[in-house]
Amino acid sequence: MCAGRCCAGGEHRPGAGQRSLPSGVMTVVTTRTVEYPADGLTMVGHLALPSGTDRRPAVLLGPEGTGLDDVQRRRADALAELGYVALAFDIHGGRWFTDPQEMLDRCMPLLADPDRMRGIGHAALEVLRGEPRTDADRIAGVGYGTGGAIVLELGRAGVDLRAIATINGLVTGRPGEAAQIRCPVWAGVGSEDPIMPPAQRDAFAAEMQAEGVDWRMVIYGGALHAFHHPMTELDQVLLPGVGPHPRHAQRAWNDVLALLAECLPLPG
Repeated sequence: MCAGRCCAGGEHRPGAGQRSLPSGVMTVVTTRTVEYPADGLTMVGHLALPSGTDRRPAVLLGPEGTGLDDVQRRRADALAELGYVALAFDIHGGRWFTDPQEMLDRCMPLLADPDRMRGIGHAALEVLRGEPRTDADRIAGVGYGTGGAIVLELGRAGVDLRAIATINGLVTGRPGEAAQIRCPVWAGVGSEDPIMPPAQRDAFAAEMQAEGVDWRMVIYGGALHAFHHPMTELDQVLLPGVGPHPRHAQRAWNDVLALLAECLPLPG
């Protein structure tokens, strides 16, 4: 994850926010808030740009069902530090849910409506494509939970993405539409996730296989739902079956980066 502290709408400052990449080159990440309409709401996304002025490969980053928070913003910043343009998109019009029932009341109808999910995804994708630093022909989609389901729906809609990664969002689509997915799909899920149990994993795998998708799945042993998201003890009491697993969280992030390196390599 991005170790630095981001200044909203500004740059990481020397000595505080600059970070060395593996090559030893320093990078300055610039971030800003972007507002755009979708699903009858004003969405509030987080755009992170790498240093330089050239066009770069880009990543569309979808949040968990609770909404866009600092965890997801830091993921976007980390991708920008590597050299990607990254947009962490919003799904709730700037809201972040702390009440599980409120979240379910918002997310369950959304997850049952592929067209609404596609509308949210397309709106964010247009913002990302409209950024001058984005190489619009080289975009990948990465999503967590509800955000992963949205990214998958973009693939089922035939959007030209270079890769799709979905973590805890192994949601099946309408019959036959997975045939429109044009890129590799990576899926990660915890073995003890009660929201994505073995039957759901099997249904997702069967859909991908039946439609000839280039897909893979990693099952993280012992991990619950949203194992990649840090939580307080209270969160775990309120949300049974949900809990962090730091080792697997890092492994899943490394697996996402490996997918991007394979399918969306950065320019040398």
